[in-house]
Amino acid sequence: MLCKVLICCSCVFILGGCVYKEEPVLEVDSGWKSSVTQPVVTRKVVIKETSSIPAEWVPPSYLEKRWTAIVIHHSATSYGNAAIFDKWHKESNNWNGIGYDFVIGNGNDSPDGKVEVTYRWREQQTGAHCGGTLNNWANKEAIGICLVGNFNNREPSERQMQSLAKLVRFLQKRYSINKSRIFGHKDTPGARPTECPGSMFSMARLKSML
Repeated sequence: MLCKVLICCSCVFILGGCVYKEEPVLEVDSGWKSSVTQPVVTRKVVIKETSSIPAEWVPPSYLEKRWTAIVIHHSATSYGNAAIFDKWHKESNNWNGIGYDFVIGNGNDSPDGKVEVTYRWREQQTGAHCGGTLNNWANKEAIGICLVGNFNNREPSERQMQSLAKLVRFLQKRYSINKSRIFGHKDTPGARPTECPGSMFSMARLKSML
């Protein structure tokens, strides 16, 4: 079987992003207060979800993990979607499937800005999106989001950025993840050298949108 490999500086992009051969292993507090004239009800909602959040973004409660960080990737390809990357990662890397938790389309193979939820997220499995030291912490503790595109050549689309910001805001609130714990792949502590998510992806802009 032939494997398509893109070499980019110090990072090897294997059919859909910066990936590596080894697959790494609502709280609601409510109460009430009363006065002489009438009761006053106060409620503190720690995690608030609205109907605008797709139901598939919420993992099954009996599987849900306490994630501590978010890592942003690009696919380093001009096209693709979750199904395509899943196939590539199985065939080229001998993984169980796609290494990311979420994929955001760019209009080629999936609609521009569409957020696809992968089996990793649905089953709350350890990711395979951040190479480096053995059993890299980011695969175990960080949520991997891949935007389709090569951001060494062009910026992500506006719809991709809007969808990314909405998804990251949801994840931040649900898991109390501070902005300082949102990384581009290349800036993730412990990750081996890479250009992912590309020189034209602005982490500063993303964080300004949150």
